[in-house]
Amino acid sequence: MSQKPAKYEISKKILNTVGKTNAEYNLITEGDRVLLGLSGGKDSILLACILERMARHAPFNFEFKALTIHYGLGENFDYLTKICDIQGIPHEIYHTSIASTIKEKRREGSSYCSFCSRMRRGALYSYALEHGYNKVAIAHHLDDVAESFFMNLTYNGSLRSMPPIYKAENGLYVIRPLIHIRERQSIDFVISQQITTAPDCNCPAKQPDSDKPPIARLATKHFLSDMEKTNPEFFKSLKNAFSNLHANSFSDPRFLDEITKI
Repeated sequence: MSQKPAKYEISKKILNTVGKTNAEYNLITEGDRVLLGLSGGKDSILLACILERMARHAPFNFEFKALTIHYGLGENFDYLTKICDIQGIPHEIYHTSIASTIKEKRREGSSYCSFCSRMRRGALYSYALEHGYNKVAIAHHLDDVAESFFMNLTYNGSLRSMPPIYKAENGLYVIRPLIHIRERQSIDFVISQQITTAPDCNCPAKQPDSDKPPIARLATKHFLSDMEKTNPEFFKSLKNAFSNLHANSFSDPRFLDEITKI
């Protein structure tokens, strides 16, 4: 009789970090129904495996399901279905027409990534609301948070990043359990466990008619990499800074100290 494939091994450091993050921000609690956006990339596969483990071992009960958004580009997610089946991860592929909608409605010169992201998130939200989920889990990690912050700073002129949890206008809570995990930890996980991940060509921004590839994010990645080479503690400092805000030290009138009238 053939032996059943084993569960993937997740490092204690990752599990401890995610556990502390969950406890600090009350990301997942008793009775929650969590919908995970599972793209098939390294980060979302790691988060799916963590949630499966949490569902078995956490001192509270919650439900979760992994949902993979099919763009309509002929993507083959057989490998992902197999991974979820072996690892005991509840999983569904949600077919959409995102790719064709982008071609029809995206304004010329606008970013594929931002438009696609909004549509993908919209599909995830719609499914969650229709099926009674109260929280949506996204696999953003600390590197994503840093990139978002510096892209907003350098391209949008705003001090803005990604919170670990927030309430969307539709009433759903969006959570980021991996927000204190580094990208390299996700990479180490999939390499050590020999996990197949999604190919880049499934992304609409990689299609031949894309006139605006995501060069801004790539430039920001290179900038952050150079900063870390100069200062190995750079990301540790960033993580601490995101939890140590001094809003009244900037020029936004909403946060300036009130002047006492004499």
